Amino acid sequence: MSTKNKLVFATNNVHKTDEVAQLLSLAYEVVNLKDIGCLVDIPETGNSFAENASLKSKYVVDNYQLDCFADDSGLEVEALNNEPGIFSARYSGVKDDLVNLQLLLKNMEGKSNRKAKFRTVISLMKDGENHLFEGEIKGQIRTTVSGTKGFGYDPIFEPDGYNITFAEMDMEQKNKISHRAIAMGKLIDFLKSSAK
Repeated sequence: MSTKNKLVFATNNVHKTDEVAQLLSLAYEVVNLKDIGCLVDIPETGNSFAENASLKSKYVVDNYQLDCFADDSGLEVEALNNEPGIFSARYSGVKDDLVNLQLLLKNMEGKSNRKAKFRTVISLMKDGENHLFEGEIKGQIRTTVSGTKGFGYDPIFEPDGYNITFAEMDMEQKNKISHRAIAMGKLIDFLKSSAK
């Protein structure tokens, strides 16, 4: 496959790669950081999802000369002043899904407002331009863990209109409604229209 159809997804997260591989058009070969030999933990020093996503995609373009998209996602909990937000993956100070989830549940003890939303911003660096795509889904934080699928905060996030958590959904069901799916849908539409 030619390099013009190769798109780097700036992640080492296997779960994210699997989700996106199911969503993206077959017209593009999606590879991740490991596939291109990028073993650096790209710094996420921005103050927003958009800044962090853009830092990652720009790093790949600058160092590997390949078109790239990167996402930054997180959970914003209303009662915690939208924490953990951009620090979702390292809320507890370490990148450990279970430790972060347990800390969030502890911080939510006694709070009646359980409103939260997952947000994703995707930065696509293509042909020297940066394009941003955003998605979000609102829901509630459960008081206990439920489900074994998914990752991160999925076992405690119940999307509005459902009585199950993200971790109780199969990937196909989650991919229809998730924040990442919404942002990816916008990315895919853009890629299709620009390929014409």
